[in-house]
Amino acid sequence: MYHAFRNGFIEVVCGPMFAGKTEELIRRAKRLKYAKQNYLVFKPTIDNRYSTKAEIVSHSLLTESAILVNSSSEILEHMNDSIEAVIIDEAQFFDKGIVKIADQLADSGIRVIIGGLDRDFKGEPFGPMPELLAIAEFVTKLSAICVKTGTPATRTQRIINGRPAGVNDPLIVVGASDSYEPRARHAHEVPGKYDKK
Repeated sequence: MYHAFRNGFIEVVCGPMFAGKTEELIRRAKRLKYAKQNYLVFKPTIDNRYSTKAEIVSHSLLTESAILVNSSSEILEHMNDSIEAVIIDEAQFFDKGIVKIADQLADSGIRVIIGGLDRDFKGEPFGPMPELLAIAEFVTKLSAICVKTGTPATRTQRIINGRPAGVNDPLIVVGASDSYEPRARHAHEVPGKYDKK
C-alpha cells in the first residue's frame, strides 16, 4: 500500500466540546470532494449523540457520511489503493491502536485527518490523543467560548445533576443524562482534583 507519488501526513484538529472540531473535519471533507480525491470518514460506534446513522454530525447539524467502527483495526479493513485521505472523528474514544494505524496510513502516502477532544472532563489528556498530537505534522487547536466568563474555552466541563463532575466520576458514560459546557481554565471545576491521596 505504498504510494510513491503521494505525500502522506497526519493532521489533528483538537479542542474542547463546542469548539467546532467536527465542523472543521466536514469542511476539510468538502475540500477533498472539490479536489476529486478519494477519501473515507470513520467514527467510533460509541459516538451516537446526534445520530445513530453512519455519519459524523457537528453541533450545528452539518453531516458527512461515515463508516462506523468498533475498533481502530477495522479502519484498515476498508482501505484500498484508491484511497487518498482518511478522516477520523472522535479519536479520543478509540483504542491505543489508532496511533499505529494513523502512522501506518501516513507512511503509505495517505493524508490522515483526525479530530478529537485533547482533554477529558477532568482537564487531563484524553485517551490516544496525546500520542496522536505528538506524531502529527499539523495540529489545529480550536477553542470555544466559556459559558461563565465569555473568554476562550479550552476545557470541557461535565455537569451531573446540576453539579460539576468530580475527579472520581467515570470517564465515559454513554447515554447518561450528563451535560457539558465549554469552560476557560479558571472557570473549569473538578472537585477533588488536587486532594491528597
